[in-house]
Amino acid sequence: MAQHEPDEAAPRPAEREQHDSKPPGAAPGADDATDATQQRPAGADVGRFGIPGRPLRRNSFLVGFTGALGVLLAYAVYLGVRNAAGILVLVVIALFLAVGLHPAVVRLRSWGFPRGLAVATVVLIVLALLAAGVLALVPPIVTQSGQFVEQLPSYLESLRRNETVNDLVEQFDLMRRAQEATSADMVGRALGGVLGGAQLVFGTVFRVLTVLVLTIYFLVYFDRLRNLAYALVPRSRRQRVQLIGDEVLTKVGAYMVGALAIAVLAGASTFVFALIVGLPYPFALAVVVAVTDLIPQIGATLGAVIVSLVGFATDPSVGIACVIFFVVYQQVENYLIYPKIMRRSVQVNEVAALVAALLGVSLVGVIGALIAIPTVAAIQLILREVVLPRQDAR
Repeated sequence: MAQHEPDEAAPRPAEREQHDSKPPGAAPGADDATDATQQRPAGADVGRFGIPGRPLRRNSFLVGFTGALGVLLAYAVYLGVRNAAGILVLVVIALFLAVGLHPAVVRLRSWGFPRGLAVATVVLIVLALLAAGVLALVPPIVTQSGQFVEQLPSYLESLRRNETVNDLVEQFDLMRRAQEATSADMVGRALGGVLGGAQLVFGTVFRVLTVLVLTIYFLVYFDRLRNLAYALVPRSRRQRVQLIGDEVLTKVGAYMVGALAIAVLAGASTFVFALIVGLPYPFALAVVVAVTDLIPQIGATLGAVIVSLVGFATDPSVGIACVIFFVVYQQVENYLIYPKIMRRSVQVNEVAALVAALLGVSLVGVIGALIAIPTVAAIQLILREVVLPRQDAR
């Protein structure tokens, strides 16, 4: 009886059993997906879009293409930052103000205020202070300008009667130049200057409103934005980054509170002194001193010079009294008030503070001088806690 050789193409019993165990209606390649699932690394998540594939193989073309894309992306980011530099400066200012005002919001919340009411209270207080400053500065400017316009004809008449002035007019042919200044071209330039001034005013109002809205937004969502920033850090380093970041925010807030306290004290002292010696517009001068005192290193001197000039214009003896007052007050502020309020919370080297203020003024203007010291304090903290220990460990 002849025996038949088993057909090699026929499936073996084990394979037949495995083949028969496949559920009916399964799509072709389902077993491949099962194998891929079994081969994926432990801990890999299967998202709603499937399993991530293997990384692409590195070759010269792929590396070059990726490098070119990186260069193009970096250039695009540079163009975007350059074109949006004005808006980015406003965002930085609003963020800085939000960080500085956040301790006040936290204090009101500790008293039982809801977050929305706490933010609204802080914002209303800031707006009230700004309105008081504007109301103090605008009337003197308007009054002095009106008085100058009223007395302008008498000034011109006295100049016309002066023989020296008449000789200068004839020598430099000022009358002809004055007539040329009234030509259509000059009128057009003057009109352009008026329009430019109006554009400057509306642009300033727009920037102020933008900073105000952004500051309110940052205050309302401060905790969410901070937690989101920390969530972008790897989990293994998140706790340390959070501790350092909270310390930086604390230093910035402490600097803002201290700077405002010193500025308010300087303005109040100037107001009392102006009332005693009889300076005109004492509240306006106090506001000027308080605002300029916010500028590190040179702000107090600038405010003192302005008030002293007003004092000399009023009476020489009053001007001398102003100089003496500000010399004494600045010594008291530098050696008694400032160390107690600022140096305990924001420990910044004097040379570093001066260099940072100068760099801030040259890069961003007055705003750069305002944020220079807390920025240096944050950099010093990062150097002391991160960079230097890493260098010592090598």
